[in-house]
Amino acid sequence: QVQLVESGGGLVQPGGSLRLSCAASGSMSSIDVMGWYRQAPGKERELVATITKGGSPRYADSVKGRFTISRDSAKNTVYLQMNTLKPEDTAVYYCNAKRLYFNIDYWGKGTLVTVSS
Repeated sequence: QVQLVESGGGLVQPGGSLRLSCAASGSMSSIDVMGWYRQAPGKERELVATITKGGSPRYADSVKGRFTISRDSAKNTVYLQMNTLKPEDTAVYYCNAKRLYFNIDYWGKGTLVTVSS
């Protein structure tokens, strides 16, 4: 089992920045990919960014050049640095961990990011 706890959400003005953190615990050696997804009101959950065990990142087109995903393996923590935030980035952001071979996903409870003036 893997437990994920997000933090760092909040209210920010357009053009501002936030850094989200996801603290993971449990059987982390079994995790292949970690990432961030988001769900805006009335919309489906969508991928924001992922990072592999080897450190390879992947981003949704909508956040490329503005968001950066990183991981600190020693702390079992994944970060999402979000810059130049837009109102359309408003959503609940969820941390995800994947075990690819068994097709298992673990999810955190989410942290709300609101971009508004």
